[in-house]
Amino acid sequence: MSIIQTIRERAAWLVFGLIALSLIGFLLMDAFVGKSRLFGNRSTTVGSINGNKIEYSDFQKAVSDQEEQYKQRNYPLNEAMQQNMRDNIWKQMIEDAVLSDNYTALDLNVSEKELNDMLVGPNAIPDIKQAFTDQKTGFFNSQAAAEQINQLRNVYNSGKRTDKLYDGARHFFEESVPQIRKMRQREKYLSLLANSVYVPKWMIEKGNADNSQIATISYVNTPYFTIPDSSVKVTDEDISEFVSARKDQFQQQDSRSIAYVVFDAAPTSADTAKIYQQLEGFRKDFAVADKPESFLARVGSEQSYSDAFLGKSKIMVPNKDSIFALQKGQLFGPYLDAGNYTVAKKIDEKTLPDSVRARHILIAMVNPQNQPILDDSSAKKRIDSIKNLIDKGARFDSLAAKISDDPGSKEKGGDLGYFTKDRMVKEFDEFAFNGKKGDKKIIKSQFGYHYVEILDQKNFEPYYKVAYLSRKIETSTETDVAASGLANSFAGESRDAKAFEQNIQKKGLQKLLALEIGPSAFSIPGLGANRQLVRWIYDAAIGDVSEPFAVGDKYVVAMLTEINAEGTVSTAKARPLVEPLLRNRKKADIIIKKLGTPASLEAASATAGQPVQHADSIMFSKPTIPNAGQEPKVTGSSFNKQLTGKPVSSPIPGNGGVFVIKVENTAAMANPNADVEQQRFSQEQQEKSMVSYRAIEVLKKNAKIKDDRGKFF
Repeated sequence: MSIIQTIRERAAWLVFGLIALSLIGFLLMDAFVGKSRLFGNRSTTVGSINGNKIEYSDFQKAVSDQEEQYKQRNYPLNEAMQQNMRDNIWKQMIEDAVLSDNYTALDLNVSEKELNDMLVGPNAIPDIKQAFTDQKTGFFNSQAAAEQINQLRNVYNSGKRTDKLYDGARHFFEESVPQIRKMRQREKYLSLLANSVYVPKWMIEKGNADNSQIATISYVNTPYFTIPDSSVKVTDEDISEFVSARKDQFQQQDSRSIAYVVFDAAPTSADTAKIYQQLEGFRKDFAVADKPESFLARVGSEQSYSDAFLGKSKIMVPNKDSIFALQKGQLFGPYLDAGNYTVAKKIDEKTLPDSVRARHILIAMVNPQNQPILDDSSAKKRIDSIKNLIDKGARFDSLAAKISDDPGSKEKGGDLGYFTKDRMVKEFDEFAFNGKKGDKKIIKSQFGYHYVEILDQKNFEPYYKVAYLSRKIETSTETDVAASGLANSFAGESRDAKAFEQNIQKKGLQKLLALEIGPSAFSIPGLGANRQLVRWIYDAAIGDVSEPFAVGDKYVVAMLTEINAEGTVSTAKARPLVEPLLRNRKKADIIIKKLGTPASLEAASATAGQPVQHADSIMFSKPTIPNAGQEPKVTGSSFNKQLTGKPVSSPIPGNGGVFVIKVENTAAMANPNADVEQQRFSQEQQEKSMVSYRAIEVLKKNAKIKDDRGKFF
C-alpha cells in the first residue's frame, strides 16, 4: 500500500506540472501566434506626427464628436462614411500638427481682443452672426451675443457638472473656442505666406519674350526603335543606381498586394423568380387595401408610402406612362426597378400648377431664435381682425407693409413672388397649390398665423399619388450556402501558394489581383469594402491563403503576394518604370557613337539611314517637333544662339530618338496688346491662391508621420 501511495503522490505532482506547462504553452502560443490578449499589441496610439503621439482615446473622441453631429443632422452613418470620417479627421490632425509647429516658431498667437472680435465683434464667425442677426432688420446684435456668451461663461465657471446647461458651456469653451482660435491662427499664417508672394515685372517680360520666339530647323532623327531591344541589356545594377540617385522620386508607402478568387453569391434566376411570385401573391390584397400606408407597413416594402401628389414631370420611375394610364385603384407590375421588383398602385390624380404666386400677412408667434413672443389666442384675434379689415375694403399691401412680421415680404406688400411646390411650410403649400386664383384663407403654421391670398397659378400638369409595393431581389439562403460551400472547399484545399495556383487551374477559376492596399484602406480596388479582409492582409505572411470573406454579394479567398515596406521601392518594382528609360539611354549611346561628329545634315542622314526633315514655326512655349512628338531638348536647342549659322549640331538624345539639327532661322512674334502689368497682377494672384495648398502639402511631405490606425479600426 505504501508503494502505491507513493506512486499516487508523485503522479499527482507530475499531472500538476503537465497542466502548468500546458497553460504556459497556451498563453505563449496566444502571445506569439495570435499577437493578442497577453503579450499582444498594447499600444494606445493611433500614430505620431513629428514625434508627437496621437492617443487612441483622443482620436476616437474626435470621431465620436463628429458622429454625434451627423446624427443630430439626421445624416446616415454607415461603415464607409465612418471610415471616410476617420480619414478626414486624421488628415486634419496632420495639418493641425504641422501648422502648429510653425505657429510656435513664429510666435503666432491669437489675442483676447482678436478672439472677442470673432465672437461678438464686426468680424464674428458666421454661426454666431446668424444666430444673433435680426431677420427683420438684418442687424447683428453684438450685445445679445456678448450677454449669451457671458451667461455660458458663468455656467462654465460654476462647475455644476451635472447640469445639462453646463455641458453646452463646456463644449463651447473647451471645444468651440479652441477651434475658433485655431481657425484664426491658420488664417494669419496663410495670409503671411500669401502676402510674401511677389511676381516681378522683368519675369513677365522675360516670359513674354521667350514665348514669342519661333524657329525654323532642319533635322535628322534616328528613332530608338531602329535598334532592337534584344541588343541592349538593362541590369539590376543599372536600375538600382538610377533609383538610388533619385530616392525622393521612388518612395512608396506601406502596402500589400493580393491575388484572389471570387465565388458569386448574387441572386440567381430562381431567387429572382421567388421574389416575383411573392409580389404576385400580394396583388389581390394590395388592390383592395383602403389604407396603403398600413398595408405596406404590414407586408414590408422597400419603399414606404408617401401620401403626397407628385407632378408628372417629377416622377422618375420605370413604366411611368403605364402607371399614369391606370384607373384609380388599379395595379401595374411586378416590374423591375433597379434591384427591386415593384407593384405600383394608382391612388389618386389631379391637375395642379407647378408654381404659385401668393402674398401673405404674418402674425408671428415665435422670433427668429424660435422663442415664443405671442400666445395663440392673441395671434388668432389679430389675424381675424386683419381679415375683417380686408373684407371691408382695406388694402392688402398697405396692411402687410404696416403689420406683417415677415421682413422678407412686407416691403413688397406681402408679395412672395412665384414659388414651386414644397418650398413653403406644409399648411401654406397645401392651400396655395390646391386652392384657386383669388382665394384667401387664414392658415396656421409653425411661425404663427398667415392671411394668404393666391395671386396667380401657372404651368398646370397632372399630379399623381402612387403607392409602391417593392421587394429587394436578394440572395436566397440556398444560393448563399452553395457559394459559401464552394469558397470554403477551395480555401480548405489551398493552404499554400502552390496549392492556391494549382486549384485555380484545376477548377477553371479566374485569378484577380488587387495591388498596393494601404493599412487603413476600407475598400479594396475592384473588389469592394471589407475592413476585416484588409486586417487579415496585414496579419498574413507572403503565400498565406485566407478563409473566405464575404464582400458584397460574393465570397473571396485571397492570397498575400507582396509586402511593400515604406521607403524606397525595390529594384524589381522600379524596373517597369525605369527599364524603358535606361534602355533608350543605352540606345542613344549606340546611335551617338555611330553618328560621330557629322559635318552636315546630309552626312548624318547618310550615316543614320534617315531622311533630312524640315520644321518651321517651332515655338519655345510648346516643345513639340512635327512628326516626332514631345521633344523639349530639341526644342530648346532650336533656340540656342550658338547653333545659329552652324552647319549642324552635335547629336541630341531626345525622348523618341537621337536628333541632329540645323537652325535655319529664329524670330520673335510681335504682341502689341500685351499688358505686362495686368499679366503680372494676374499671375501674382494665381500664385497667392495656390500658396495655401502648396505650403501645407510641403509641410506634410517633410513631416515624419506614422499611421497606425489600421491596428485599431
